[in-house]
Amino acid sequence: MDTRQDELRRDLDATLQARKELGKEYESELVDSFLTRLESRMDARLDARVKRQVSERMDDYEPEHRHRPHRSGWGSGRPGSRLAVISLAFAIPLTAIASNPEGGGLTGLLACWAGITGVNFAAAFADRRARADLRDREDRRPRGDWD
Repeated sequence: MDTRQDELRRDLDATLQARKELGKEYESELVDSFLTRLESRMDARLDARVKRQVSERMDDYEPEHRHRPHRSGWGSGRPGSRLAVISLAFAIPLTAIASNPEGGGLTGLLACWAGITGVNFAAAFADRRARADLRDREDRRPRGDWD
């Protein structure tokens, strides 16, 4: 027998012995206690099994991305958000230059902001398209028991 079964058998024997000593008045509490211990053991075994199977599945899918270091800092979000922050930082001096009467005034200001907006829309569209392509690839992968 395996040690877990031996341990479970000892717990059951101890519960039955306690029932003999304490009498039928404490039977429900003893049974509840034993079932609680049994449930916690089953949960621990199930958690270990699920963790093992998930780690095996993760090894099957995209192993090159699994060990990629986590980026941190102000630029750790989506790539499009970095571009938005940078473009807004450049927008301040560009707005000052373009809105200058010698630089074109209102027309220059509108052209400047149209360019900034166009760059951000193009980046957002490219990011959205890349995520859609990734979802399409995931939809084509074979399905298993966990999907």
